[in-house]
Amino acid sequence: MASPLEYVATALFAIAIVHTFSVPVFARLANKGGSHAGLWHMLSEVEAVFGVWACVLVAYMAVFVDLKSAIEYLEGRNFTEPMFVFAIMVVAASRPILELVNNTVSVLARALPMSDKISTYFITISVVPLAGSLITEPAAMTLAALLLHKTYFRHQGHAGFKYLTVGVLFVNVSIGGVLTAYAAPPVLMVASTFGWDTAYMSTHFGWRAVLAVVINASLVTFVCRKALLEMGQGMPESGQVQRAVPITVMVIHVAFLVAIVLGAHHPIVFMALLMLFIGYAHSYKHYQNPLLVREGLMVGFFLAGLVVLGGLQKWWLQDLLGGLSPTVLFWGATALTAVTDNAALTYLGSLVEGTSDIWRYMLVAGAVTGGGLTVIANAPNPAGFSILKGSFPDGAISPLRLLLSAAVPTLIAACMFLI
Repeated sequence: MASPLEYVATALFAIAIVHTFSVPVFARLANKGGSHAGLWHMLSEVEAVFGVWACVLVAYMAVFVDLKSAIEYLEGRNFTEPMFVFAIMVVAASRPILELVNNTVSVLARALPMSDKISTYFITISVVPLAGSLITEPAAMTLAALLLHKTYFRHQGHAGFKYLTVGVLFVNVSIGGVLTAYAAPPVLMVASTFGWDTAYMSTHFGWRAVLAVVINASLVTFVCRKALLEMGQGMPESGQVQRAVPITVMVIHVAFLVAIVLGAHHPIVFMALLMLFIGYAHSYKHYQNPLLVREGLMVGFFLAGLVVLGGLQKWWLQDLLGGLSPTVLFWGATALTAVTDNAALTYLGSLVEGTSDIWRYMLVAGAVTGGGLTVIANAPNPAGFSILKGSFPDGAISPLRLLLSAAVPTLIAACMFLI
């Protein structure tokens, strides 16, 4: 039997989901101006949604339970993931890292027997998401979104192309990190409990994910080939010409990125490294673009809100998962991921006792399959959302159109994982 607090938390969680799908409405109100335009603008920021409603929950606990309980609840939550996503976004989005990845993508694109305009796009939404298995999914999402924004999304219009691209990108990043046991949040949450290592992930999940990513990228590239040829290689940058980044600076940035990935489980480690990185970047600011500190903080705020609200959903979610057969569980996990973070979903599933190997496989496979359906489905999604949303009308990505755009690549991923 759930407590009154859990009922309230679930109601606020549902309101936050509805709010997420209502973001375009608030964006239009903000663009109309008026005395409340600032409030509508804040409510139109997807990254603020769950943080705002999490604050409402904490306020409720402080007033109707007691302040001590509210503080103890917050202190009992694990905010490592929001902090890590913030840190990895700031480092991965730095100009030296972005130029290194851009150069690598260009080399791979030239090796393909097609126009550079098309091959660059294909590599960006296939190889970069798969690289998430090494550099973590949040880093892969940040890099892919920045490359897409610079090369394609800066052009006005082409809304259909942009929605299809975001849908495929979110799905490919969600499934592209399963070749290892540490890069995808929903895998990381259960790998130790289930006894899964990188060898297990690559043999049971990895090859299926690679096939799905390549198929998804190939289909969207074929469908959007006309738009890609029209847009070319991006718009010219405004302002003065930037100085070339020395290879030594790139190497140092890569070293920071790798060190933060290796310290992903220890906030005291990767946050200290982030502080050192910011200091280094400031010392050589002539090789930098502005760091994505604000965007990273907003994404961290979003994920922290999801942690606070999601921590009180166990009363209904765990029982629901435990009562499903493996096949039903796969489709149930895929659907549930659209309305709750897939890492939280797999964690709650790992608490169910007496589960079989096939049940565990279906739980994780369904969670990563549905990770591209909404902005809240997978932890890296808010990072891509934050970077790309300004390219859409009213500065907002319609959650419903995103859901529809991700439907086909999600079904393709589902077919691969069910083979």
